[in-house]
Amino acid sequence: MIGIGGSTIKEELAAIKPIVNFVKPIQKEEFQQRIDKACQLMQEQNVPALYLHSGKNLFYFTGMKWNASERMVGALLFANGTLIYIAPEFEKGTIFDFMLIEGTVCGWEEHESPYQLFTSLLKENGLDSGKISMDEATPFFVFDGIQNCQNSYKLVNAKPITAGCRMIKSDAEIAIMQQAMNITLEVQKAVARILRVGISAKEVTDFINDAHIKYGIPSGSYFCIVLFGVDSSFPHGVKSPKDLEENEVVLVDTGCVLHDYISDITRTYVFGKANEEQTRIWNIEKETQQAAFDAAQLGNTCSDIDAAARVILEFHNLGPDYKLPGLPHRTGHGIGLEIHEWPYLVRNDHTILEIGMTISNEPMICVPDKFGIRLEDHIYITKQGPKWFTKPMHSISNPFGYSEEN
Repeated sequence: MIGIGGSTIKEELAAIKPIVNFVKPIQKEEFQQRIDKACQLMQEQNVPALYLHSGKNLFYFTGMKWNASERMVGALLFANGTLIYIAPEFEKGTIFDFMLIEGTVCGWEEHESPYQLFTSLLKENGLDSGKISMDEATPFFVFDGIQNCQNSYKLVNAKPITAGCRMIKSDAEIAIMQQAMNITLEVQKAVARILRVGISAKEVTDFINDAHIKYGIPSGSYFCIVLFGVDSSFPHGVKSPKDLEENEVVLVDTGCVLHDYISDITRTYVFGKANEEQTRIWNIEKETQQAAFDAAQLGNTCSDIDAAARVILEFHNLGPDYKLPGLPHRTGHGIGLEIHEWPYLVRNDHTILEIGMTISNEPMICVPDKFGIRLEDHIYITKQGPKWFTKPMHSISNPFGYSEEN
């Protein structure tokens, strides 16, 4: 196996040099453009007001980073562009400190109802009744509180607005994600080199975190799954991962966060010598991933991509559907501020592919009681069709495609 083993954790960490980060975080102008687009969609869909709860949607549209808690904190965006932040009265000063896109801040005292404040703001802005779009990530207690304090408004899912904006990435977003993907791919290459018989999944996980930090990601790994042998047949891991043995499948799934955007790459190969079955399934996985890529054309749907992957699997007598050995889950997912977001490459998602969508391509093959093979790279849709963020794996004997000179 080329590029697998032969080094140490100490040597690899010492060799890492930070990757120069030329990409900028999202600028204020782009946050305003997002609000403008949301307002346009709201007007087209006859949506008079949109509630954004603290978390990813609030950040996406306003640039305000505020973690959700037991207190209601969010913003009301009206179709005419009016923006009103809602927060506890004692948090007003902090809200102003975190504010990027200017808006009025309306507060409620601890003994008062934020839900009554919410409805009063609607009325003050000319909305006496009708549908109000609610951030799909709004906690139930907020939704329930608003629902039960009034009977004038119907609360509906804001996904057509929020996803309608967030699914389509700007050039700035794609540039950030590309940088994050580049870093994680280099970490994956280094991981392969430190492997040895007896190494634990925890040692590898710790190395991945440290390597991301050394490459210039202060927060380290956003997540990490390291699986050896039979453990790799469980897509999201096991309670107590085993140590590495000779001739076992190695599955490493990890990513990082750069300027709030996420990378996510899985590499699977064999430490030692691959047997006939491991090689056969690995090659089918590569063929299936390529088929999914080829189907990711403008005008096709997310469902079409999932179907294209399963055609290959069934041709090789895997599946059908979610049966094992085969692919037990969807072919992929959208990615951006969250590791899993719209759209989803699954049979019931008929979202039509558009320029700017960013999606994972990971049609994993699980062989029960033996191993699993997942090759995961992400693609973004351009006017010319799909483009890879990272170069897919080369072959099971040379996973990272090193030339002889390397």
